[in-house]
Amino acid sequence: MDALSLMKHTALALMQGQTRAAADPHRPLWHLAPSVGLLNDPNGFIQHNGVYHLFYQWNPLACDHGRKCWGHWQSRDLLHWQHQPVALLPDACYDSHGCYSGSAVATDGKIMLVYTGNVKFPDGSRTAYQCLAQEDERGEYRKLGPVLPLPDGYSGHVRDPKVWRHEQSWYMVLGARDLQDRGKVLLLRSADLRQWTLLGEIAGAHLNGLGDFGYMWECPDLFRLAGCEVLICCPQGLAAQPERYLNVYQAGYFVGELDYPAARFSHGDFHELDAGFEFYAPQTTLAEDGRRLLVGWMGVPEQDEQLQPTTRYGWLHTMTCLRELTLRDGRLYQQPVAELQQLRGDLTRWQGAADDAPPLALGSAELWLTPHGPFRAGFGDAMQLTWDGERLTLTRTNLRSGAAEHRYWRGDLRELQLLFDRSSVEIFINRGAAVMSSRYFPAAPPDLRLHGAAPLALQYWPLRPCMLE
Repeated sequence: MDALSLMKHTALALMQGQTRAAADPHRPLWHLAPSVGLLNDPNGFIQHNGVYHLFYQWNPLACDHGRKCWGHWQSRDLLHWQHQPVALLPDACYDSHGCYSGSAVATDGKIMLVYTGNVKFPDGSRTAYQCLAQEDERGEYRKLGPVLPLPDGYSGHVRDPKVWRHEQSWYMVLGARDLQDRGKVLLLRSADLRQWTLLGEIAGAHLNGLGDFGYMWECPDLFRLAGCEVLICCPQGLAAQPERYLNVYQAGYFVGELDYPAARFSHGDFHELDAGFEFYAPQTTLAEDGRRLLVGWMGVPEQDEQLQPTTRYGWLHTMTCLRELTLRDGRLYQQPVAELQQLRGDLTRWQGAADDAPPLALGSAELWLTPHGPFRAGFGDAMQLTWDGERLTLTRTNLRSGAAEHRYWRGDLRELQLLFDRSSVEIFINRGAAVMSSRYFPAAPPDLRLHGAAPLALQYWPLRPCMLE
């Protein structure tokens, strides 16, 4: 489908589908979601001249992973977002099967997009090009074409460039799958964003003390925080363990030190970024006020996506809330950005035995819980959270099998912050030491129901809508 035809069909999909999507009772009130069709990875997250830009993988024509474009939103306050013209369409020979994920940088007063052009061949093989597009005077993006072909020694799965400036050079990390089906992260350098030199592999399976550790590492993001380098990545192919690596694919991070001249990244253990059911492909940016901000996709590839009931209304998936990252004692902490507090309505406080707590509406709400013993919290008829004194368990019904499925966290539980938005919950444990992000689909607007004899204290705010314009 050429660009003109794709734009015509996109316009038709929007005209026919927006009213239906807006009528979905599971449609979020303040999370970012596609107008129609499928949304997945956040791309090109950047603040430039006081304006935040968030691009995203988008198929406007269906709730599947075909025809990947780059949609585009912008905001001045991380609360009120506005649609912008579609930034990238898969209309060139070097991105004919999708404008895949990437990042954005500002140079010469303009935003430059760096993305993967995906090309598939009739025999089932594929290749990938790393490509540039440049902002023009109208705020649209003009493709400049490929700047890096597929490197020797790697399969056609090389993608998701994240680019940053260090001293006098540009650097890029790329997710890769080598010819032995081992996931890697590649480091490259450029003086001008156009000519790139591959410096080597800085992380991956059979590197830095790791053994087998997945066949493909997607969506790498490397940044400096609190005197260390943090590498976020999404290894595919990790074997599930009893209480971790339970999603189809994982998202996590390493903390270490990058030796730029030697192209060597010395790092510690891999830690999952999120212990919930849906979290993948996060991307960060350095805000102009010095905060390191993160947004993720509240979904996981190939994990019962097509069974989510929103597909009946013609849309699929949301982003997470915007989060601020800090690094303490070698571990990442995530907390909702402070701007979200502006959505709060009137505060309700309560304390006593969990069994005596009043029901509270959870359609769009923020809840703080301080427990002093075991409890169980029901979120309508679709999800429950249980603390037994040692383990936190999040439970819901699997959309495919109908059986109960669980996600876990262990530790010393002191405090919980929960953000609800119709069909999602994000649970921040001990002020962001861990997070559990998940979708759920209650049959009716959910209420909070607490159970247990132990005392607890709660604070509750309804959250106002923050509509996309």
